[in-house]
Amino acid sequence: MKIVVFNVKYSENLGDGLLAECVETALRNRSDHIEVETIDLAGRQDYGTGRGGQRRYVLKLLQRLPVFARQRLVRFMLERKLRKLHDQWDAKIAAADAVVIGGGNLFQDDDLNFPLKVGKVLDCVSRHNRPLAIYAVGVSERWSRQAYHLFARLKQAQLVHLSVRDGFAQDNWREHFPDGPAVKIVRDPGLLVHAFSDLERHMPSSGLQPTVGLCVTDPTILQRHASRNMSKIPFCNIGNYRDLIGLLLDDGYRVILFCNGAREDQVFAEQIRNSVSMHRVIGAGMLDLAERPRVPDDLVRILHSTDVILAHRLHACIAAYALRIPHVGLGWDGKVEGFFNSVGREAYFVGDAALSPLISLGC
Repeated sequence: MKIVVFNVKYSENLGDGLLAECVETALRNRSDHIEVETIDLAGRQDYGTGRGGQRRYVLKLLQRLPVFARQRLVRFMLERKLRKLHDQWDAKIAAADAVVIGGGNLFQDDDLNFPLKVGKVLDCVSRHNRPLAIYAVGVSERWSRQAYHLFARLKQAQLVHLSVRDGFAQDNWREHFPDGPAVKIVRDPGLLVHAFSDLERHMPSSGLQPTVGLCVTDPTILQRHASRNMSKIPFCNIGNYRDLIGLLLDDGYRVILFCNGAREDQVFAEQIRNSVSMHRVIGAGMLDLAERPRVPDDLVRILHSTDVILAHRLHACIAAYALRIPHVGLGWDGKVEGFFNSVGREAYFVGDAALSPLISLGC
């Protein structure tokens, strides 16, 4: 049996790769007779094959444009690429026995980026009448009319499974499709990280300083996708990080800055480290910057080297939870709060920017 999975596996944000590998492993473990192929919705063929270095500048440009202009620009940029990808996708779906769309935050209207891509997949699925599963996806609250009609093409498909990853996504789905199809909640596939990674957790020896990992996200990314005002997002500037790092160093903690893989995040982490170094003397080995991870195992390895992490990135938190590494989530998008609610860790979710410098890491 051949199953084709569509998501954004090869995004520079390795949380997407982590969950994609979890989905692949779980499907293959169901039977020796299942063949799984994952197709990246952006057309990337492997890790590190994207053009992430330009992403920050494109996002800044888009932020300066009104909504209608952003949508026109994104559509113009995507249509030529999607015409090329369409023939590839159509052939892959024609040769498959079933199609999966998921996991990840794929049902979001980011100026029609995902709606155009997912809509194209849905067209191919319907044309070849293949069974379709939409699995453990995130769903954003606000869709444009164009996005709704693109996503609504799923109603013409042979839909055999429909699930989202948290209560917020379920509420949003029901708001978009009040007449159905009905949707259920399943846990994010990133929780299966043990299934594809055999790395062992680092356990510090007695007497060594505990290590706090700060997973850094460029504020430009937060602003682009946030479901709340930037003024309410904790740790969205260098000063907040610098204050926290100072408190941690004074208390004898070792701090490691890292990112989920996006180049703009790594640059922001370097800026934080340099800012701290300008303001205080730091003992050898007490503040480090991890090398930018290139594949999901690199990210897992960084997480294993910490005793507690703090992150905006959802899948840094999900992987830490699965690996039993204490973690604190920072609010910027409902998907992060939704995960912490789903696993009963509301006390370790910080949604108030006023608490940024005073946050407790007593997990």
